[in-house]
Amino acid sequence: MAEFVTIELPAEPTTRGVALLRIDRPPMNLVDAQLAREVAAAAATVAEHPGVAALIVYGDERVFSAGDEMRELAELDAGQAAAMAADLQAALGCLTRVPQPTVAAITGYCLGAGLELALGADHRIVGDNVKLGLPQIKAGLIPLSGIRRLSLLIGASRAKDLVYTGRLVDAEEAAALGLVDEVVPPDDVLTAARTWAAQFVTAAPRALAAAKAVFEAGPHGHSAAVAEWSALFDTDDTRVGTRTYAAEGPNSAIFTGR
Repeated sequence: MAEFVTIELPAEPTTRGVALLRIDRPPMNLVDAQLAREVAAAAATVAEHPGVAALIVYGDERVFSAGDEMRELAELDAGQAAAMAADLQAALGCLTRVPQPTVAAITGYCLGAGLELALGADHRIVGDNVKLGLPQIKAGLIPLSGIRRLSLLIGASRAKDLVYTGRLVDAEEAAALGLVDEVVPPDDVLTAARTWAAQFVTAAPRALAAAKAVFEAGPHGHSAAVAEWSALFDTDDTRVGTRTYAAEGPNSAIFTGR
């Protein structure tokens, strides 16, 4: 059983719905190796669950995550760090491997490893009171997982500013940078995330997973698109979807995920 992470799955396994992954390591949800492993394991469970249409990742009403557990990192030497780096990097990027759409619902602080985790989500909704940043440089470190993804999201120059200075940004600046997608009152963050996620309950899961795979392919996106697009023609969803779209227009097909 996980100590710091819980998952709420759809109540009916035969009916697709929204899953909620909650980070619960009070008081500040600092990310240590155990928490990172638990989040990755929970994400893998969601990825394999046929009833999950979308995933919300949330901390609590006060904080998403205030960043890295520096007390743990302070005890490592270079060899120990090298031994754990690949697994920790993969864990922080776990949301990119979830085939369903994912949304990070962020309140309070979202710093360091917490922001690196949130960068892997497809969508980020924040309260207007948030502070976001990658302050690892102030501890003599660098982000392990977030530099490339941040650079792709907001551009290399802006990403370098945030990483090199370690400065924090508020909700207004984060939205202007393109770091977040929606800004709402803090009390509305989880509700807004549920609204965003709910739109995928009746969508075509295989097509969504294919689209996500192409986005994640990066420089190889063109060849990935060919492979993913072609493979969809072996699915019931595409056969039903194309015929229904032609006969009745969009929003008519009922998708089963097969």
